[in-house]
Amino acid sequence: MANPQDYTVGWICALTTEFVAAQAFLDEEHEGPREVAQNDNNNYALGRIGSHNIVIAVLPDGDFPNIRIGFLVGIGGGAPSPNHDIRLGDIVVSSRDGGKGGVFQYDFGKTIQNQSFQETQVLDQPPTVLRTAVSALKAKYELRGHRLNEDVDMALQNIKKRKKYSRPPASSDRLYQSDITHPSNSSESCSVVCGDNSFHILARAERDKEDDNPAIHYGLIASANQLIKDALMRDKLAAEKGVLCFEM
Repeated sequence: MANPQDYTVGWICALTTEFVAAQAFLDEEHEGPREVAQNDNNNYALGRIGSHNIVIAVLPDGDFPNIRIGFLVGIGGGAPSPNHDIRLGDIVVSSRDGGKGGVFQYDFGKTIQNQSFQETQVLDQPPTVLRTAVSALKAKYELRGHRLNEDVDMALQNIKKRKKYSRPPASSDRLYQSDITHPSNSSESCSVVCGDNSFHILARAERDKEDDNPAIHYGLIASANQLIKDALMRDKLAAEKGVLCFEM
C-alpha cells in the first residue's frame, strides 16, 4: 500500500479522458490508497514520473498532506492568431510576466461599451520554483528540441483504445472564419456542417520538418466558470489580452 506522505506532486484532471491519458505517462504505477477520508469520493491513480511521486485525480481533496505542487492538465480550445500559429494537438503552458499569473479569469472583470475587457481581479503567479523550471525547459527545447512525439507514441502503448487517444490527422485541423457558426444543436463535425468552402477557411501552410510539430506555446490561458463557444469573443480576447487558449 502506498504511503500518502510520499507524494509531493498533484496532477488534477477535469475529465475521465484526461485521467486515462495522464496515467499512460507514468514511468511506474503504484498501488492506490486503500483508505481515504470519509467525505472523499475521488478516484486516485498513484505512480512515479522521473524522480517525483505523483498523485493523479479528478479534483483531489486533502488526503495527500505533503503535496507541494499541483498541475491542472487537460484539453483546451486554441486561440490562433497572426502572432501565434496554434494547431490541433499543440501544447500551451501558462506563463506570464509582470508579476501576474499565467491564467486569465475572463469572468473576473467587466465589459464597458466601446472599451476592452477590464480585469477586476488577478490570479496570483505560480511559485518561483515553477517559473524557473518553465524557463529552463523552454531554453532546453529551443536548443535541443523536444521528444513529444516519441513520448506520446510510447504512452499510447499503455492504452488499449489507442485510436481514441491518438492525435487526429492534420487534415482535420480546419480554422474557419470567426463569423462561421457551428449550430449548437448539431452533433455533426464541422467539415459536414460548415463545409469546405475555401472562402470560409483560413489558409495555413503545412508545417515542415524544420517546424516543431506539435509545438509548445508559452503564454496566457483563459479560464472561467462557463465554456466559451464564441469565435468572435475568442479572437477579441486573443487580440486584447494575448490569450493562447481557453481551458475546457
